[in-house]
Amino acid sequence: MPLEPRFRRVAALHRPFVDREAVMAAFADVLRAGQGSPRVFNVVGVGGIGKSRLLQELRQRSTETHRTATIDLQVPAMRQQEDALAVLRVELGRQGVRFDRFDIAYAVLWQRLHPHLRLSRNELPFVDESEALSQIIDGAAGVPVFGTGVGLLRLLGKATSGMRQRHRIKADDTLSQLDDLTNAELADAVTYLFAEDLRDGSDRPYVIFVDAYEALVPASAHSGRAMAQDVWLRDLIAQLDRGTVVLASREPLSWASHDPGWTEVIHHQRVDGLPMAARLELLADGGITDHSAREAIATASQGLPFYLHLAVDTRTTARQAAAVSSEEILQRFLAHVAPDEIRTLELLSIARIFDYEIFQSVADAFDLPRHRMAWESLTAYSFVYPAGANGRRLHQLMRAALHDRLSRDTVRDVHALLRSVWDSRAGGDHTAEDGVATRARAVREAAYCGLHASVLDGADILAYADRAMTYGGKQGIDGVTQDLRDYLDAGLGDLDLAQTALCLEAESAVLLGDAEAATRLTPSIDWPLDGAPGARLALAGAHGRRIAGATSEAQRLFRQVWNHHSGPVRLRAGFCMADLDMCQGRFGDALSITQQLLTEAPQDDLVLRGDVVRLQHLGYRFGFDLDASARSLETAAALYTRAGAIIGQADIKTNRAELLAWTDPSRALDAAAEAIDAQTDLGAHHEIGKAFTALAIAQFRLGQHAPAAASFQAATEALDRARYRSGRARAELFRAFLHARTGDTGAAVASARWAVAELVAAEVYPTLLMVAGHLLDALGAADEHTTAVTDRARAQISPPNLPPFLDDRARALVTAMLEDG
Repeated sequence: MPLEPRFRRVAALHRPFVDREAVMAAFADVLRAGQGSPRVFNVVGVGGIGKSRLLQELRQRSTETHRTATIDLQVPAMRQQEDALAVLRVELGRQGVRFDRFDIAYAVLWQRLHPHLRLSRNELPFVDESEALSQIIDGAAGVPVFGTGVGLLRLLGKATSGMRQRHRIKADDTLSQLDDLTNAELADAVTYLFAEDLRDGSDRPYVIFVDAYEALVPASAHSGRAMAQDVWLRDLIAQLDRGTVVLASREPLSWASHDPGWTEVIHHQRVDGLPMAARLELLADGGITDHSAREAIATASQGLPFYLHLAVDTRTTARQAAAVSSEEILQRFLAHVAPDEIRTLELLSIARIFDYEIFQSVADAFDLPRHRMAWESLTAYSFVYPAGANGRRLHQLMRAALHDRLSRDTVRDVHALLRSVWDSRAGGDHTAEDGVATRARAVREAAYCGLHASVLDGADILAYADRAMTYGGKQGIDGVTQDLRDYLDAGLGDLDLAQTALCLEAESAVLLGDAEAATRLTPSIDWPLDGAPGARLALAGAHGRRIAGATSEAQRLFRQVWNHHSGPVRLRAGFCMADLDMCQGRFGDALSITQQLLTEAPQDDLVLRGDVVRLQHLGYRFGFDLDASARSLETAAALYTRAGAIIGQADIKTNRAELLAWTDPSRALDAAAEAIDAQTDLGAHHEIGKAFTALAIAQFRLGQHAPAAASFQAATEALDRARYRSGRARAELFRAFLHARTGDTGAAVASARWAVAELVAAEVYPTLLMVAGHLLDALGAADEHTTAVTDRARAQISPPNLPPFLDDRARALVTAMLEDG
């Protein structure tokens, strides 16, 4: 960008004013409040958020009903008490307020500050604005005038002013004491007389505008230095009880910490980023006609008007939107920030979220101040936002600009340090600070920092994702996935990490029961299976096929991983093989594999061990051994609880509802409701459908036919959304019993036959096919096809001694379900 004069930036104050309706309404409320005490409307926002433009608009809207005046503390002279008062006096004097006593006191103070000069029209400010001083100068008739209080009062007494004015000034006790005051006392007396004259002349209300308070007080609001710098301003405002002071600052005024009396006086009004519509309006008015450019700039601006005006001034294109001078943005943010704090902010910009412990760790590593006062000073700035109970984050634009200042090696070093901190939190009991130190957050941040420190491979990321899922469910794993995707989109990473991202996306689809997405992400399994990402991606693809009903293809893929992968994913593949063995009636094979898995699985892999025991529970349940099923379920629940596995514990709720639907329908009602709530929080549509199926069966067995019909409908809708073929067939089979019980035999037969066709296509649940065969036989609808299906189902079950027992139990279940409740 070519060098240009800073004057061009002033144009931002003359561009259209947009939005800020909430601030305007709050300002109007303050103006409507009764007089009698000081009122401060504190406009608070980060640098560049448009506070100066807002004050300009507030003043313009107040001029018809109020006297107004402004001091801008960005101008160095305005930070001096006497200069600021002079500016206010001139502006208000031109609007009809007389300042006779103030003018004389100011002349005395001016003489004290300039003892080598005499009072004259050429030297003393606003002489021509002041009737009293003009009379003194004119009455002196060329005699040198020096500003002692007594001398000025004597000269004024000789001047041809009105009797009333001379008497009021001569009788004023404060004016008569001026010569006896110290310089500091004299300055305070000048402020006092300014407020007194303004009060006497207040035949209409006034509004005083004070811009850029942080220029007067650049130090932390907690320091004694701040109190010394702004004491004159606080003293002035405390005496302005007939009007309103609008004061713009980057941080909320903390005057109440020095004097609680300010609590009732100050109204803090936050000014945040502009909404999207207002951003686009400003850009369009600034001449940026390309729609895509406006959209890109508006998004990149984070709603900061300074960014938008800078983009207009430089005529930024869409391609350049993200590159609007970060240094200018940073200068605006860091104006009035203590120099020794900027380095710490640069390092903390690497962290997406930080707290006192992280601040200290970074400060220790780079030999920077790390005490509590340094932390309080740093976090007092307006660009540091709260995040959780005790966490903090930087304004996004500032964070990006600071980050760009650091070398690549420094960034990696800090990321490595932060990873260590987050790892410690994720592995310990440091979970008290909600929003920062929860384990799910700690795991995600550790993975993010390790990734950007370039020390993690795909297997490491998957390990973090597994822990994130344990502590935070699907939301946890989605966070890790998003961070990895952003990393890859930035042009970083390699093929291993790219495959890892694909694996996480496919596993996330499986968690939701989204068979279509899982299959689409893995159209064919044609990559090596020796690495963890490749093996797990194959498993996710197999799960998608299994949910969709392609059971044989799924089993082939599970076995492929079992045979060709030697790492820990092999045990998970074995679990999936056992699951399908159970679903297809090979109960002996399933039990044998689960026992092998429990032998080989690490003792500390509580989630896998819980999954295996829960699978044993399902095997016993489908084999009609409900007592053994209940014992396995509670064992699995204990393992999930020890692991803190959110998804596993939610699945236990579903399985418990399913079991109770057969053993204790009354208790199943509450259990199913609890399962539905848990699975809804996770967004697992297939598990929601299973929980509604359990609820419907329990309601049916209790004779609650109408509620059961509604629950079956909810179940089928959820299972259809998940494209969970076998679960949908199971729900339809048991809905056939409801149709039969309510006298709709035709619908019962249709539902049973549809369920049979789906179960045969999905190649699962031979025991349910036996139940369907006995149901159709009881309804008088059995045929050769039904007989052939049930015969194949019996032949599919192993070991060979089981089919007669299971057939008897299936027949007994049908008889019980068709009896009147």
